[in-house]
Amino acid sequence: MADMSSPSNTDSPELALELGKLLAGHKAGEVTVMDMRPLNMWTDYFIVATVNSSVHTQGLKRHIKDFCAERGVEILRRRKTLNDDEWNLVDMGTIVVHLMTAKARSFYELERLWSEAPVIGPV
Repeated sequence: MADMSSPSNTDSPELALELGKLLAGHKAGEVTVMDMRPLNMWTDYFIVATVNSSVHTQGLKRHIKDFCAERGVEILRRRKTLNDDEWNLVDMGTIVVHLMTAKARSFYELERLWSEAPVIGPV
């Protein structure tokens, strides 16, 4: 099995799309995968997904952790960015997952903020 933690594997759009599909399969809403490579040097992909509750968020974070463990991808940081679990971030270096409530997603509008990033999926 190939080492998925090497840059040649973790920066692949297929891995980001696979993770997006996993989130959608576990009831994350409006999953969007954005290619950030043309716009910055600190990450390759954003995955933005809507969550329904803190329990939903915790479940999705557990699925992300399992996904990464199965592929040898290191999670660099997990962080809650707002009170009440409105926005959680999971940073894998080349992929950053944003788990947001509908309220936070509407307020921060990451897709609009990074509108120049090519969208490679809703999944």
